[in-house]
Amino acid sequence: MDVILKASNLEKSYFNKKALNGLDLEVKKGRIVGILGPNGSGKTTFLKIAAGILSKTNGELLIDGHKPGVYTKSIVSYLPDREYLFKWMKIKDAVNFFKDFYKDFDVEKCKKLLEFMNLDINSKVKTLSKGMTEKLYLTLVLSRKAKLYILDEPLGGVDPTTREKILDAILDNYSEDSSIIITTHLVNDIERLFDDVAFISGGKVVLSGNAEELRNEKGLSIDQLYREVFK
Repeated sequence: MDVILKASNLEKSYFNKKALNGLDLEVKKGRIVGILGPNGSGKTTFLKIAAGILSKTNGELLIDGHKPGVYTKSIVSYLPDREYLFKWMKIKDAVNFFKDFYKDFDVEKCKKLLEFMNLDINSKVKTLSKGMTEKLYLTLVLSRKAKLYILDEPLGGVDPTTREKILDAILDNYSEDSSIIITTHLVNDIERLFDDVAFISGGKVVLSGNAEELRNEKGLSIDQLYREVFK
């Protein structure tokens, strides 16, 4: 099976603090991978390096065989853990913004997703609830025909009903030609999506593997295993 992302001895330092400390990770094509760990473990730093927003200090990161740059940004669709659309925008403006910015943006797919998410294209971004905003950002990110989707806390602060809608959208719009990396604290809600998982602590992977094999081997759910690893 081909590898879409490979991190080898990846390090990232901020002054005297190491956010990543020799992280090794492979993400295979066609897989949904959960990156799990407590706050400050290095998850978001790793995602930002993969998305081409931060540069590494040491080690190597390859995406589709390339170092982060213009090419990798063209095949990676990144959902950050913070809002970035302009408050004056309506949803249709946000759609046009993405269409102009990304060559691989699929407008028809976006329209179907907006309908599925019960989002009105004439609604103003600033009037959307937390859950509706989460659904909008995910819709825009999933509407790209990317090889790698990176979702940083896609369920942050949304109600259980919205959560299910978001999980269904991820599964229904996921292509076997692409891979998805997801970070989350809501492991119990989202673990059914994971093909593989990697537990990160202190800026490196402390446990990783096929999700189903880990469940069988340890006799625990991924959520229970998370609690065991980080207790």
